[in-house]
Amino acid sequence: MSAHKITPCLWFEDRAEEAMKFYATVFKQSKIDGMKFNGMVGLFELEGQPIMILQGGPQNWKLNEAFSLSVNCNDQAETDYYWDKLGEGGSYSQCGWLKDKFGVSWQIVPEAFPRLLNDPDKERSGRAFQAMIKMQKLDVAALEAAFNG
Repeated sequence: MSAHKITPCLWFEDRAEEAMKFYATVFKQSKIDGMKFNGMVGLFELEGQPIMILQGGPQNWKLNEAFSLSVNCNDQAETDYYWDKLGEGGSYSQCGWLKDKFGVSWQIVPEAFPRLLNDPDKERSGRAFQAMIKMQKLDVAALEAAFNG
């Protein structure tokens, strides 16, 4: 495992090992270090980002949208891939957000999205923003069309 200073830790009531193995199939660059401490803590990496999972049982702490993992995608094909893979069995929300079948929230963000929204021309970026808030999965062509007027 890499020596990052900060490692997100996700609390699972159960199915932590199943979730870790699922994520390793979705992300091509992944490593699983396995479950430790009598199967309570899992360590793995996705695209170089270390993540810890804790199978802590039924406590009052639940995964929710207040914390999400953001996936930066190169193009629409990669956006579609992560949207479909991570969203399967979960639920879709707005603006590129989804919740996977384990309850983890993800933002699936094509490269064009921040570029269009951060453009200094407020009118053009505003049109892209207005298009984005009507979408579930972000559509690069539709965002660019709105941006260009």
